[in-house]
Amino acid sequence: MPTITAPPSKSVSHRAVIAAALAAGTSRVTGLLDSQDIHRTRDCLVAMGADIHPQSDGSIIVSGTAGHPQGGDPETDDAVILDVGESGTTCRLLTAVAAAGKGLFELRGHGRMHDRPIGELINALLPQGLEALYLAKSGCPPMMLVGRGLHGGTTSISLEDSSQYLSGLLLAAPLAAAPLTIEISGHKTVSWPYVAITLSTLADFSVPFAVETRTNGGWAATDWRTLTDVVPGQIRFAMQPARYMPRTYAVEADWSSASYFLAAGAVGPAPVTIVGLRQDSLQGDRAIRDILAQMGARIEATDETITVHPSDLTGQELDMGRCPDLVPTVAAVACFAAGETVIRNVAHLRLKESDRIEAVAENCTRAGAVITTRADGLRIQPRPLRTDERVEFSAFDDHRLAMSAAIFELAGIEVVLDNPGCVAKSFPTFWEKWETIREALHEAE
Repeated sequence: MPTITAPPSKSVSHRAVIAAALAAGTSRVTGLLDSQDIHRTRDCLVAMGADIHPQSDGSIIVSGTAGHPQGGDPETDDAVILDVGESGTTCRLLTAVAAAGKGLFELRGHGRMHDRPIGELINALLPQGLEALYLAKSGCPPMMLVGRGLHGGTTSISLEDSSQYLSGLLLAAPLAAAPLTIEISGHKTVSWPYVAITLSTLADFSVPFAVETRTNGGWAATDWRTLTDVVPGQIRFAMQPARYMPRTYAVEADWSSASYFLAAGAVGPAPVTIVGLRQDSLQGDRAIRDILAQMGARIEATDETITVHPSDLTGQELDMGRCPDLVPTVAAVACFAAGETVIRNVAHLRLKESDRIEAVAENCTRAGAVITTRADGLRIQPRPLRTDERVEFSAFDDHRLAMSAAIFELAGIEVVLDNPGCVAKSFPTFWEKWETIREALHEAE
């Protein structure tokens, strides 16, 4: 039976290293994910004045900026370069941090990053004192930013396209000169669990805040850990000027990266056990356990492990707005199920490293399923998959598309990928770990 140790969480790693870099003192972060996206965040934080020293045990020692990220001199156009690569999380979180800092920053990326929107966040930061100039496409990187610190007061942000806009504001808000209240605009919210991870990081680094919900008499503080349905206009975040306090911080394992192996247990020839996942995690992608169970997978869990057994699966209707990164995994699994699966409330997937709705549809079609794309999701109608055939899939230069395509190997398809190395963005050792799944498949033949 394959047993896999889950890698560290990418989402938690980003936030932990940012918090440590903003702290007043020295922190030690253990279990940090070693991937391209996290290296982008680390390099940008070093450019802003933090010192980060990798240790022989895989941990890092971070000497923080005490809440003073530094840019270059606007008078001489000597900008500090923030190269975020293809990391949308790095881009959005550090845009807000740069706005809370002082000086001139040039934020740029690669590939689709220059087509990924950030105007909603910039518009929320302009009244706070940020100056911004788009260098190419309006509303997208690359851009020049002049940070002058955040004024405080009130600002608002929509979460319709990305929860990362709010997470960036929350991470930057303690650096403001005065209390800052962040209100939520728009008509809906997506990916709320990622905001919960941000709030948890703030609490872990001793940053005070209050999450308030609207009541008949005004606003009242609520326990943010219990929130599941966040309605725009009915919630706000009350932030105070504060210092991040240094600490030793352990990054938890990643449910997103584990999802491909849990899926393999459900559709493959042998049970798969994952070690290291927290069953009480705030990560939204913990939903893979519930989704697989809803589809009919037999699952056993302990405090340390979760095992998924080969099962007869049935298609389901799924609202995946809280866990959009799981869509490539779940769509691949749906191709093995009996009956139709509908995935909805994930329109924002069109703004990821690829247009993930169209890209997922194309790969599932290549495997043999019949796919209908919708404005906010997918309809998947299983058909006999192309067993014992060589099928060329595209990774679309998107790590999650590459990893989800591997699942089709369990149908007996010879999967050929154009860019398997793009998994380095979030999971550099994926193919090494996936070899354990291949071995189980070969033993079953």
